[in-house]
Amino acid sequence: MTTPRAGTAVLPGLGRWLGAAGRFLSWWRDALASWLPSRWRVLFGLAAERLLLVPQDDQVALLRAGQAGLEPLATVPLPLTTADLDAVLSPRLAGLPRWSLLPAVQVLRRPLLLPGAAAERLRQVVGFEIDRQTPFTAEAVYFDARLTRRRPDGQIEAELVVVRRQGVDRALEALGPLAAGLAGLDVADAHGQPLGVNLLPPAGRVRGAGPARRWNLVAAVVAVLALAFAGWQVLANRRAAADAFAAQVERSAASAREVAAKRQQLVDLVEGAKFLQARRAARPTTIEVLDELTRLLPDSTYLEKVSIEGDRLLLIGLSPQAPGLVKVLEGSRLWTSPALTGALQMDRRTRLDRFSMTAQLAGPKPPSNTAPAARRNANAG
Repeated sequence: MTTPRAGTAVLPGLGRWLGAAGRFLSWWRDALASWLPSRWRVLFGLAAERLLLVPQDDQVALLRAGQAGLEPLATVPLPLTTADLDAVLSPRLAGLPRWSLLPAVQVLRRPLLLPGAAAERLRQVVGFEIDRQTPFTAEAVYFDARLTRRRPDGQIEAELVVVRRQGVDRALEALGPLAAGLAGLDVADAHGQPLGVNLLPPAGRVRGAGPARRWNLVAAVVAVLALAFAGWQVLANRRAAADAFAAQVERSAASAREVAAKRQQLVDLVEGAKFLQARRAARPTTIEVLDELTRLLPDSTYLEKVSIEGDRLLLIGLSPQAPGLVKVLEGSRLWTSPALTGALQMDRRTRLDRFSMTAQLAGPKPPSNTAPAARRNANAG
């Protein structure tokens, strides 16, 4: 015992889906075409028109079959070639698919009741019913089937149409060279209208490039161009987005560099301020210098000018003991190397010596200033 492969179960389901999709598209196309004027339907190839060739003794009648019914065109004698037929017809009529029409007396029609699933492969299904429904074998006839009604219970009503091969062959021989260009072989009903079947085998049918196929080709080209344009537009949008993102990143990078430069500038300013503060903290303040001078200079000495320029101290004043001031100021920890500059001059009004003295500021802060800071650090700890 062999088990069927998975593909055999999938393909029938796929075929049913494809068949349903094809029927929906055909219905949708016909529904849209019904809203168009008849001239537009003919122009766009949406009108189901055919050129029927009906043999009549030594002549052939030309009929145009459309939605409005049958329209007689002309009757031409046989034999007739394809070039002769094209010369008789207009270019639009010459481009219609060519069918032959058999009279109703030559065919056998049998109604059939089949399951709904048979609608997908109706012609193949009815091919197995020929032996039971007709007195002929499948090899002795040409046949086709048409769907007439779908019942509410899911079954379908179909009709089997059969014609003997000898009758079809005689009809095709009557047409002569025109038989090679037929797209189908239809049957007339009781009212003379085409039944809507094709008795020609699929291998013997001529598939011409009708207007609908040309429009489909144009639509396919337009679709490809639209798809290419859409892809190009998407690529252009991506590139524009990438350029905008790169510009945004560049602006962000420029802002970051500017912020980094300002931060570095601020750090430099803070470091410079710390450096200057440290330099100032390493030297005594002006108040400390004045207090030290007041403490060391004798009461008979008067100062006219006290100047501090950087780490240089300049003193100008009057004193009766000017030469001895150098020794007096040497004992301070706030400056070093006190020395007189220039010659001493007698002031006529006070009879005191005018002196000019310089010193170099140096040394740590006095204990009076460092003690409070030490106490604050101790408290913080």
